[in-house]
Amino acid sequence: MKRWRDYFLLRASGTVFHHNKDAVVQLLKSCFTSTLGLGSTCMNNNGGVGVLLGHGLASHSPVAPGILYLRVYRFIGDITFLNKEIMSILLLSVRDIASSELPKGDVKKQLNKIKYGMKCGQVSLVRYMARVKQAALLGASLVWISGGQKLVQSLIRGTVPSWFLSADTLDQDDGETGVLVAMLSGYALAYFVMLSVAFAWGIDHYSVPPNRRAKVIAVHLDFLANTMEKLTALSCHRATWQAYVSGFVSLIVGCTPMWIREVDAELLKRLSKRLRQLNEDELALRLLEIGGIGVMGTAAEMIIEYERML
Repeated sequence: MKRWRDYFLLRASGTVFHHNKDAVVQLLKSCFTSTLGLGSTCMNNNGGVGVLLGHGLASHSPVAPGILYLRVYRFIGDITFLNKEIMSILLLSVRDIASSELPKGDVKKQLNKIKYGMKCGQVSLVRYMARVKQAALLGASLVWISGGQKLVQSLIRGTVPSWFLSADTLDQDDGETGVLVAMLSGYALAYFVMLSVAFAWGIDHYSVPPNRRAKVIAVHLDFLANTMEKLTALSCHRATWQAYVSGFVSLIVGCTPMWIREVDAELLKRLSKRLRQLNEDELALRLLEIGGIGVMGTAAEMIIEYERML
């Protein structure tokens, strides 16, 4: 009897999600709030995958948000809107996490801790940053599950660049708390994009033909370089942009150096030069060090210049 009830619930749900985008958005929001433990309606204030899937796989509920999405996402007709909605919910989740997790003390001190932690490859404010990463992981997983490589490519080529160039600036807060939220939003987006690409094309040369992944990565790095060269104007908070650039490049350099070696040498030189303008000298040098023979001369010149400055 229970099996038939669940079957009819699924069929009815599929019809709703096929015709109503708002229902899809609400379900996506439920996935984030349950996983991150946000809001007063959460079953568990701590959140987690167990809550997303109904308190664990052993006793999962057919109407737990994660289980429900896994069963009905195939019924969604046009999935092109999902990238924008998932990304918007991710950014709202970062803001909610900040309001619930950040200490009420010296915000400027927290800013310095987070920035220092990212540069050193460590995580400051462990619980806080862990939830931001968890939100990014969930967002990337939803994109990948919903549309595979096609949706991920649309995210990298269209959704993310469009957001940076047309983000709503009306509600941006230039105070210390606003800068902190903006910075962490940039890091969240960096993890989100990095994980989405990793799900779609893997992290080594065994996963996919290198030229396929290289084209996607090159297009995105070219967007970063062009924007830093002020060929395009940003609409997002400056702290978000700087955190995104340093965070995304740091993740590639530290986790997927193979991606760097697949990119054209001239593009790496341009990107390295612009990173130095953001005072990311160490990151710029590291980018060149793993970039291969084509950028060795530029790396050597940078090292010599550093030695002269000492």
